[in-house]
Amino acid sequence: MTLTMTRRMVLALSVAAMATPALAQDKITLRMSTPASETDQRSVALASVFGPAVAGFATYEPYYNASLIAQNSELEAISSGDLEMSITSAQELAQFFNEFSIFATGYVHQSAAHQVAVFNDPLMDPFKKKVEDELGVKLLSVMYLGRRHVNLRQSKAERTVMTPADLAGVNLRMPGTDAWQFLGKALGANPTPMAFTEIYTALQTGSVDGQDNPLPTVVDAKFYEVTKQVALTSHLVDLNYIAFSKAVWDKLTPEQQATVQQAADAAAESGRQKQLAKEEELVAFLQGQGLDIYEPDLKAFREHVQAQYVGSEFAKSWPEGVLEKINALGN
Repeated sequence: MTLTMTRRMVLALSVAAMATPALAQDKITLRMSTPASETDQRSVALASVFGPAVAGFATYEPYYNASLIAQNSELEAISSGDLEMSITSAQELAQFFNEFSIFATGYVHQSAAHQVAVFNDPLMDPFKKKVEDELGVKLLSVMYLGRRHVNLRQSKAERTVMTPADLAGVNLRMPGTDAWQFLGKALGANPTPMAFTEIYTALQTGSVDGQDNPLPTVVDAKFYEVTKQVALTSHLVDLNYIAFSKAVWDKLTPEQQATVQQAADAAAESGRQKQLAKEEELVAFLQGQGLDIYEPDLKAFREHVQAQYVGSEFAKSWPEGVLEKINALGN
């Protein structure tokens, strides 16, 4: 907690130092840094939809595979004025604001449509405002990353995953934040922190037993080449936010701001629809690659995972009544 507060205090000072009057005169460059590849649906959506939409007053300049900013450092780079855009996760935001862990909790979001309803609901306003005020980051839109599943090196014959107990002793690669590590433990596995760019080699060498990601990511990153099964746990209907520099936003004219917002929403919707369609197609593809694809006991997983959050440090940070509001939007 001391580390988190210290980072937030430093970043708040950075944001204050960056504040300048709105100008919006010259054409600006919007550098977007992401650890994702160029062919990832989020990258494609932003490059094909967002970039052209803002071309009248801005140059969209994407950097893939964490080639510009190290993974998990993008928000700090935006806050310090060294970056204009990124694609960030609720888990990463939870490093700065504990209450964001609610959006990274297993089995909270129910679908892609539910994510949009939650993001656009007034319940999100205090969350968005805090990120703007303390990080200098504006969350423009929500992107559907997909349903995350457990992807293992072992075949189903070697290890069948039907309940959380079946993941006991499995070294499951998870991103290194506290929120991700907690979810890994809640699933019953031994979460192993590791950068995304290191996963393929780790699976290939056996440094980890598996990883969790949506099916399109499994295919895009070619994890199917070094794994043998996917248990369709759907433990997280995962999302990313399009993160934008508040300092840059404030320099735009109202018309330019409206264009940026519309472009972000359009890119998110484009990526969402393509991702949903892609998920439907990939089960057959992965089976064709020799992977076992099956659905475990989702009720057992859901009950076990949600029970882990009750009374946890993460749940203590959730604003009262927000979980109930989120659940109600999915009914």
